[in-house]
Amino acid sequence: MGGTRISRRGNAAHRFYSVVVFVVLASLDNVAIGLVPPLYGPISGALDVSQRLLGLVTAVSFLVSAVAAVAWAYVGDRTNRKPLLMVGTLIWAAGTGGSALAQNYPAFLAAQLVAAVGLGAVGSVGFSVVTDLISPRRRGLVMSFWGLSQGVGTLAGTLTGGLLGSTDWRRPFLALTVVGLAATAAYLFTYDIRRGQSEPELAGAIDAGAEYDYRITRADLPRILARRTNRWLILQGLTAQAAFGSLVWLPVLFAERAEDQGYSPATAVVVGSVFATLFQLGGVLSIVGGLAGDALQRRTPRGRALVAAVGILAALPFYLVLFLVPVRIVVPDGAGGPTVVRAVLASVVTEPTVGLSLLTAVVALALTSANSPNWFALIADVNPPEHRGTVYSLGNLVNGVGRAAGNGLVGVAFHGLRAAFPPPLNYAVGLAVFQLFFIPTGFMYWLASRTSPGDIESVRDLLHARADRL
Repeated sequence: MGGTRISRRGNAAHRFYSVVVFVVLASLDNVAIGLVPPLYGPISGALDVSQRLLGLVTAVSFLVSAVAAVAWAYVGDRTNRKPLLMVGTLIWAAGTGGSALAQNYPAFLAAQLVAAVGLGAVGSVGFSVVTDLISPRRRGLVMSFWGLSQGVGTLAGTLTGGLLGSTDWRRPFLALTVVGLAATAAYLFTYDIRRGQSEPELAGAIDAGAEYDYRITRADLPRILARRTNRWLILQGLTAQAAFGSLVWLPVLFAERAEDQGYSPATAVVVGSVFATLFQLGGVLSIVGGLAGDALQRRTPRGRALVAAVGILAALPFYLVLFLVPVRIVVPDGAGGPTVVRAVLASVVTEPTVGLSLLTAVVALALTSANSPNWFALIADVNPPEHRGTVYSLGNLVNGVGRAAGNGLVGVAFHGLRAAFPPPLNYAVGLAVFQLFFIPTGFMYWLASRTSPGDIESVRDLLHARADRL
């Protein structure tokens, strides 16, 4: 029996390697997303277009990636998922390389959209695979690493764009292309994860040699949307991501503040990227949100949704303080990237306004990051294995619409607020207003906490019945 278990499920080292590869890949697609916003200034100058048109590229890319993810996920829920992930990674690497070579705006837009199509595969198909690697008891914790890797990826993209691209905006795109190709090679050595292998209800049948051969069909789609928790989990993304989508302008806010205090544009780009990266470190505490969700879920089937609801609503006042409290920036103007980074880090201790802003940002991000692991885990809890990639991608599609709206509309808001609030105050006020979208998000999680217990129980009953048939 022990030998069967290893061959069917993979040994511990191979499972660990496979989880690491999927988590790293989830971060890389967010590196690609976070790369462009810090470079709006240099790219707009090189391609001779306005920054608002580059904001449009980011917004449309979010949307294209989300739409493509639905198709990738549906095919992934029906077929072998490993080749899909490799093809998707090669496509986004090709698009990222094309972005570096673009000589005009239409070519840059086209390359970014190609990359977005490939990025859609990594999140949706990868999510389906990872949920088959982990048991329900640990879903919150492992999904916090999955979500954290995406946040870290966005931070790495922001930082890589600002530092590598401060003198040559094409360089970070070329570097990421090489990394994407290496990631494709890493896929070759992951083991083929079996659908449903982490479900306690199916464990006996799979260990005995049975194959979980249920696959999604078009007839399942109405049933997916009829599951009430799915509706709330999908809809919350519209408002949550309107708020989160606006945060890609964080480097621009701090770059504008630096320019307003007399710093040169090149130094301001680095300052904006470093501050934005530093202020998003609270996302690391999503691990605490995942652990809290796991712990409360063991006490009540409403647990995960309640943790997410409380975290989202409690973060709102901290975001308002973060954007509206002025920050005094003290760095050597015209110095190299590493020198400016060291000066910003030192100012956390020496400059009270920076220290207060950092503390506020860490608390705000820590609270809202409870959303991510519990959203992932709830999708896995309330859906059978063959539906999860598709449900995730539908949620991601709505997330993409919300994020694109937040990213695009906040740019319009900044422009409209300029008459009443001169820069950089227009950026601060605009970002603060967009965080109010967290209020309906928290309410929808509370509604999900009321419907999830029944949906979880019905999935367990379904898997028990299927295990008997297998």
